[in-house]
Amino acid sequence: MTHLVYRWHTLFLNDTSNILRCSIPSEEHHHIRCVDGCVDTKHKTSRKEMRERSSGLIIGISIGVVIGALLAIIGLLCFRYHRKRPQIGNSSSRRAAKIPIRTNGADTCTILSDSSMGTESSRTSVQTGIPVWFSGVKKGHVVAASGILEYSYKDLQKATYNFTSLIGQGAFGPVYKAQMTAGEAVAVKVLATDSKQGEKEFHTEVMLLGRLHHRNLVNLVGYCAEKGQHMLIYVYMSKGSLASHLYSENHELLSWDLRVQIALDVARGLEYLHDGATPPVIHRDIKSSNILLDQSMGARVADFGLSREDMINRNASNIQGTFGYLDPEYISTRTFTKKSDVYSFGVLLFELIAGRNPQQGLMEYVELAAMNTEGKVGWEEIVDSRLEGNFDEQEVNDVAALAYRCINRSPKKRPSMRDIVQILSRILTTRHNKTHHRRDSSLAGDEIALNVDELGRRSPMNSQHRRLESVDSTADSLEQV
Repeated sequence: MTHLVYRWHTLFLNDTSNILRCSIPSEEHHHIRCVDGCVDTKHKTSRKEMRERSSGLIIGISIGVVIGALLAIIGLLCFRYHRKRPQIGNSSSRRAAKIPIRTNGADTCTILSDSSMGTESSRTSVQTGIPVWFSGVKKGHVVAASGILEYSYKDLQKATYNFTSLIGQGAFGPVYKAQMTAGEAVAVKVLATDSKQGEKEFHTEVMLLGRLHHRNLVNLVGYCAEKGQHMLIYVYMSKGSLASHLYSENHELLSWDLRVQIALDVARGLEYLHDGATPPVIHRDIKSSNILLDQSMGARVADFGLSREDMINRNASNIQGTFGYLDPEYISTRTFTKKSDVYSFGVLLFELIAGRNPQQGLMEYVELAAMNTEGKVGWEEIVDSRLEGNFDEQEVNDVAALAYRCINRSPKKRPSMRDIVQILSRILTTRHNKTHHRRDSSLAGDEIALNVDELGRRSPMNSQHRRLESVDSTADSLEQV
């Protein structure tokens, strides 16, 4: 019994000692320490809470970083988007870089800038009279360094009545007439969807086309690149194509004088592409359906400067262009040059002279005629019979001789487009001088006749004759009395 009491007392004292030792604060760290197996339940709970709190903090920081990164990315995209698409209406509040646009040669240009145009105003080139900025359609933005406007797909869809106003089908795709809300009409060319051209290449092409402005070119005024579609917006040519006037009964017959003027207009447009554009542009598909006529019957070259990798004739491997107009040198070498355009222009000249389609035996007809004319005179035999002789034979022979030089088998013997412009200009100058000479001669003849008549009335002999007639008349009167 005494032994049991002793052992219980000893255990009690030991436990009490442990409890006391757990209750003694440490002077070094100023917190409760547990030694010899005592359990610090209070601080064990605190560490668990700290682990939970640290885990929550890590999760919160991670979520915050992710959200912050997303916001930063969205902000950057918004910044780039608004920087890329500046609003036209706000352009007057900031100074925009000037945009040089070539108009009529290598050394002349019209300077345009964002600040020089309004939201609802229509700009017109001073030298060319070409409407550059159209109103009535929501304009997206101006492509850098070209001055070409971007139009939204929605606006073009509305302006073309959901793409139902088809006016033509070209090598690159259908063409629609778009009627803007302010009254202007433009032509929308929808490029083929199977084209291999990417967005970057398309925008590069738009920028290059935007630098080509001439009164004898169908000038680009806008574009659209939305919903997987590439569209080019051009000045609308109200009189249609040259081909339609040559072959359609719905149009009035083109006079000989107008045909020569059209030839000169086309030559000037091609001369600009060859010698005035930087870099030079080879058209590669000159034909009557690519020559469009404006309201005053002025001719303009269309479909220039476009990538033609997909415009391959289905009937022959890797042949680009239109049969009947193709340079034989190109067919053998598969290489286009400026002289290839000259050859096609020569075919076009014969088309204007004869009123025959090159794809229906025109050149065979020309070669037969050349055997009899030796390429110089006698070309009046092939003139369009519908003209019924209403043409100047010398002009016909001069134009035909020029056309025959253009289709020479040797490219080196063909004239340049600059030479062609000079020759056609001389032909029209000669006509002008002849017309004025005939008019002056006619006026001079009339004046001489009037002067002779006046002199006759005033001559002394005439006066004496009248006096004698008066005396005779008086004598007759006296005899009757």
